[in-house]
Amino acid sequence: MGGASTAAGAQAGGQGPTSLFILSEENIIRRYTRFIIEWPPFEYAVLLTIIANCVVLALEEHLPSQDKTMLALKLEKTETYFLGIFCVEASLKILALGFVLHRGSYLRNIWNIMDFFVVLTGFVTMFTLDVDAVDLRTLRAIRVLRPLKLVSGIPSLQVVLKSIIKAMAPLLQIGLLVLFAIVIFAIIGLEFYSGALHRTCYSLYDIDEIVKEGDSEVPCNSDNMTQALKQGSNWCRDGNSLCLERWQGPNNGITSFDNIGFAMLTVFQCITMEGWTAILYWMNDAVGSHWNWMYFVPLIVLGSFFMLNLVLGVLSGEFSNERLRVERRAKFHKTRSKKLFNESFGSYLKWITQAEEVILAEERTTEEEKMHIMEARRRAAKKKKLRKIGKSKSTDTEEEEQEEDMADDGKYHLRLMCVDIVFPYLF
Repeated sequence: MGGASTAAGAQAGGQGPTSLFILSEENIIRRYTRFIIEWPPFEYAVLLTIIANCVVLALEEHLPSQDKTMLALKLEKTETYFLGIFCVEASLKILALGFVLHRGSYLRNIWNIMDFFVVLTGFVTMFTLDVDAVDLRTLRAIRVLRPLKLVSGIPSLQVVLKSIIKAMAPLLQIGLLVLFAIVIFAIIGLEFYSGALHRTCYSLYDIDEIVKEGDSEVPCNSDNMTQALKQGSNWCRDGNSLCLERWQGPNNGITSFDNIGFAMLTVFQCITMEGWTAILYWMNDAVGSHWNWMYFVPLIVLGSFFMLNLVLGVLSGEFSNERLRVERRAKFHKTRSKKLFNESFGSYLKWITQAEEVILAEERTTEEEKMHIMEARRRAAKKKKLRKIGKSKSTDTEEEEQEEDMADDGKYHLRLMCVDIVFPYLF
């Protein structure tokens, strides 16, 4: 197990935590492994391996008596290679980052934990295939976790998944609000539509035969056409049928308002707008269409157009926030790296300036050498003055030019000091 070295050892050596208690930050093996895991071709190769493994899993075909096709037998042989590649990836990351004890180590990252679990389950699956007491279907089901490795390799997927996880608390509150609305509308439906969908037309010749309209049974309200038209409901148009309350109801009685459970299920179906118009027409046939809209219009507007869209709003908001966090984090790391570069470069220039002062103070320094140093200083001052004047340029352009000028000045000073000017005087 890897981790950090002791605090005293770390401070005494001036180094960061060790990996596996052996490899320090400056160890060549650790440096090369860190370079490899951050190398873009290596990351792309791992992603292609994961995609290939997903394709292999998708090509699996079920046959009776656990028989396998020739293709399935060949694809099973690739499991060892995929597992080996995933194991190499995990090993390199553990060597480069450490295992678990210090901050920034391998198992301190949730995505690496998921990758490590996939590798462990892969070994469990491979070493237990020959054991008869183990249910192979359960072990094979573990392989469906391998596509999750794509999340650890694609930052955009990580943003989406983090957004969904962080949206759980707001979604729970919205879910309670939606549940409250469903209960309210279900209670209203119980008062107005309880038992309304059990009436339909039965034949006079066979009292158990339902007279259908088209291919399906339709609720009715009365045998009297005048009374039905007055209510806007359905009636038994065939003179050889009667409207009787003996029908089980649509969808085997599930779509109804007979109790709070079925009523909530029916209201939820309407909110999702999946077949809600059929429920509306059934209610029109059963109780009339004159006042039915007063129930279904608010149900659809409040339940579907408003409340369910709150879910999309929460997810969209969390996604935007997470994307901003990622952008700010990337900007912070970029600024930090630039600051460290400027500090290092500033120290380097300070050392050169001090060396130039020593050279200028020496009596053995020729006038030509002094002119070289003074010319370099005048050139740097002139460029700094021009940068202050050119305020109309964009910030990015100024930063790029500043970095280029600093690099040019550094190269000039480096060339100047490498021609036997500093070394004869300092040593």
